[in-house]
Amino acid sequence: MQKQWWKESVVYQIYPRSFMDSNGDGIGDIPGIISKLDYLKELGIDVVWLSPVYKSPNDDNGYDISDYQDIMDEFGTMDDWDLLLKEMHDRGMKLIMDLVVNHSSDEHKWFAESRKSKDNPYRDYYIWRQPKDGREPNNWGSNFGGSAWEYDEETGEYFLHLFSKKQPDLNWENPELRGEVYNMMKWWLDKGIDGFRMDVVNFISKVEGLPDDEVKPGKKYASGSKFYRNGPKIHDYFQEMNREVLSKYDIMTVGEMPGVNPEQARMYTGEDRDELNMVFQFSHMSLDNGKNGKWDLKPLYLPDLKENLTHWQTALEEDGWNSLYFNNHDQPRVVSRFGDDGKYHKESAKMLATVLHMMKGTPYVYQGEEIGMTNVRFSTIDEYEDIETLNFYNEQMEAGEPVEKTMESIYVKGRDNARTPMQWNVSENAGFTDGEPWLAVNPNYEDINAEAQLNEDDSIFNYYKKLIELRKQHDIIVYGKYELILGDHEKLYAYKRTLGNEKLLVLCNFYGEELEVELPEEAVSESASMLIRNYKGGTQLQKQMKLQPYEAVVFAL
Repeated sequence: MQKQWWKESVVYQIYPRSFMDSNGDGIGDIPGIISKLDYLKELGIDVVWLSPVYKSPNDDNGYDISDYQDIMDEFGTMDDWDLLLKEMHDRGMKLIMDLVVNHSSDEHKWFAESRKSKDNPYRDYYIWRQPKDGREPNNWGSNFGGSAWEYDEETGEYFLHLFSKKQPDLNWENPELRGEVYNMMKWWLDKGIDGFRMDVVNFISKVEGLPDDEVKPGKKYASGSKFYRNGPKIHDYFQEMNREVLSKYDIMTVGEMPGVNPEQARMYTGEDRDELNMVFQFSHMSLDNGKNGKWDLKPLYLPDLKENLTHWQTALEEDGWNSLYFNNHDQPRVVSRFGDDGKYHKESAKMLATVLHMMKGTPYVYQGEEIGMTNVRFSTIDEYEDIETLNFYNEQMEAGEPVEKTMESIYVKGRDNARTPMQWNVSENAGFTDGEPWLAVNPNYEDINAEAQLNEDDSIFNYYKKLIELRKQHDIIVYGKYELILGDHEKLYAYKRTLGNEKLLVLCNFYGEELEVELPEEAVSESASMLIRNYKGGTQLQKQMKLQPYEAVVFAL
């Protein structure tokens, strides 16, 4: 296993719209980010992943890009962005940009040309098909609800959009399109960025012919995903991208890949594969989904999570690399989801951080996670902004489902949970803006905010800071082998890390009751010393351990 800077880094994701507003228009911006870089430095962050700041009409909050080489007016100017990069590099932090190249905005100049005529030079930059029996070319549904096809009157054909109809899919079969993408990537890398996070990038290769898929009972459209996830030419495209662009720079690359399994991830990230450094996968984020998907709520069963994370840890142990996360801009807040955002807010937030940050892989912290920001419960659907949430609500209402049940699903799983403005202090709007915020601030900001936690030794922020320090001090946390202990236990997540003669033992009580547990002989050592604990005071490692509610403790054996 080769040592690399990106394996030893901790990444912080900024969702710029919600991070910090500098000009009072209620929308976070690049000067706002610059004003908070010292905060990230204090936390110990090495790399910032910046969600899209490119020119965009904002149908999907910037993931619909109309110009890849310009900055959205709401976020600032290219001069602001240049200063951001300089200020980050001056502080020893790196910047990775979000690369969204499965689709563009329908307002991109390529698409404006593409839809003009069937023989336009840009026509083949997108995926156009003739109607089939007077309707859509196939039965695929969009990931945001409805059909994945939109009819265009101008030329009498449909274009494919796996997301919003304002996000037409790019045609990666076209070598000229690929060349344009690679040139754009080089343009950013030559400006000095340190890598890319690539949005739904395992969707870029579609199966030839775009065949129909099976429609599940009660559904109007088929998923279609088996015909575009990890498609037939996907490795050819990544190896070409690596050859043309990535291999020429000392950078970090992570591909967001829904529906990827560990064996496929090893193909994408293997050290001799010349593709990507790591992937984002979602299998652990669907363990609390019912049989009807994310909006169908069910509680997490801890052995499922242990089995899942262990599978990923062991599958990529010798070759490939894991990204470690519970939160991002598409996920509800983990302390509300897998922890307790009430009585044991502080303890459970720290416990969940410990589980993740002691594993092998590169940890990602999503803005506000380091202070334990929670889900929000807005009183009406009118306060929500997310396109996926609004589509779900409208579909449920059309189907005659109860409002209360629908809203409960949104409270638990909606993406706006992650997008409420960052809670900086107790001033109005949590110090995020002097204006009217684009999305309402979570009312609990007076209790949960960064300023209070910076000044409190025992805060969630300072616990994250300590976890990040430990990772920098101990190679075993970065590179050590992972081994699950007591895998069937329904309340305890316990595992060992080993590197040479060094050993660590990680014990995490996942629930809000005291837990007595008998550890196996090989996990106990008389010379064990405590590395970190989420309760005040020290504790001894014993064969019979008593753990407090949501207690997390790590021992060096």
